[in-house]
Amino acid sequence: MTGHGFRAVACTCLNELGWHPDVIELQMAHAERNKVRAAYNRATRLTERRKMMQAWADYLDALRTGANVVPLRRPATGH
Repeated sequence: MTGHGFRAVACTCLNELGWHPDVIELQMAHAERNKVRAAYNRATRLTERRKMMQAWADYLDALRTGANVVPLRRPATGH
């Protein structure tokens, strides 16, 4: 998994959770492709982005709480 992979997972999950795509794109710091919209729309939608990121943190916490963590290495033995 790479940093970009984590961003892709977050973007996908936030869309699946019903967050507005414009808010997600702002949070991901993606450039607006529509040049006219980019020239005139300076909105940052910080209040919505804060709520979304708190919801994302809560979602990750819920996953962690219910997760069955499987260790990748065996514990060291005293041999």
